[in-house]
Amino acid sequence: MATIQEFGERLIENLEKVVVGKRQSIELIVIGLLCQGHMLIEDVPGVGKTILARSLAKSLGCTFNRIQFTPDMLPSDVTGVSIFNQETRQFEFRPGPIIGQIVLADEINRATPKTQAALLEAMEERQVTVDGVTHVLPQPFMVLATQNPIEYEGTFPLPEAQLDRFLMRVRLGYPAPSDEIRILEAQQVQHPIETLGSVASGEDVLAAGEAVKKTYVSDAVKRYIIELTGQTRQSGDVYLGASPRGSLGLFRAGQARAALAGRDYVLPDDVKDLAGPVLAHRIIVGPAARLRELSAEKIVQETVYSIPVPGSDFKAPAGV
Repeated sequence: MATIQEFGERLIENLEKVVVGKRQSIELIVIGLLCQGHMLIEDVPGVGKTILARSLAKSLGCTFNRIQFTPDMLPSDVTGVSIFNQETRQFEFRPGPIIGQIVLADEINRATPKTQAALLEAMEERQVTVDGVTHVLPQPFMVLATQNPIEYEGTFPLPEAQLDRFLMRVRLGYPAPSDEIRILEAQQVQHPIETLGSVASGEDVLAAGEAVKKTYVSDAVKRYIIELTGQTRQSGDVYLGASPRGSLGLFRAGQARAALAGRDYVLPDDVKDLAGPVLAHRIIVGPAARLRELSAEKIVQETVYSIPVPGSDFKAPAGV
């Protein structure tokens, strides 16, 4: 676990050279990377969403592709298209921007549902099918999608199937005044991302991800995870609760958080701290709750408070 902790700390420190004062959000991104999950970054313009994605790709030495979603985009603009070659008299596949390692889906909610659906196969099965031919995506593969939660003109709400494929929803927020001064000073001559170097490789990410899966999770913590997700389905304020994919996401994210902390076992606190980012975006709030201005985050918070924390031993038994 020390190796994963060192890997995470090295990556976080490198990202903090560009994204100032947002360690908690950066840690969530690294957790998502270790889980080989996808992240939805929801925040107002100008707080560093795009820069964070670019910095992550540079820190890992991975390929970076950006998809600028617009209402007139077609699914083939995302996945790629087969073009007939006059010389060879055969169709040749021209890959789309989704075929990369770190993919930024910028303003994802500006694409039509038809175009958004082009991401579903890639995000879940890590492959795309064009004209009946399946193309496997490179590893590691991670989608970092952004959307503006304020401006809804000309946007299309993400369907539940799309939201459920994101491991976590992260918000950056405005920087503190002292951090904003550091940003001004750091960018006076040039942007820090221009000199950012890689501190790991894609192979390191895959190796760390496999090691994270060995982090011990006790039966008590597993039951705690299931109780949390189950309670979201039973709440009277919820129209649709978290899916089993949400339970698995909370399980994996808890393992990654424990490994980053240098532990080989998951604590209930890991689950509690990750419940909001992992579960809130998977919940559809009921009409009556919306009238009371009750958010999904608040519902998850109340669920965490209402379920007793397990009190058994969380450490791995001897020999594990």
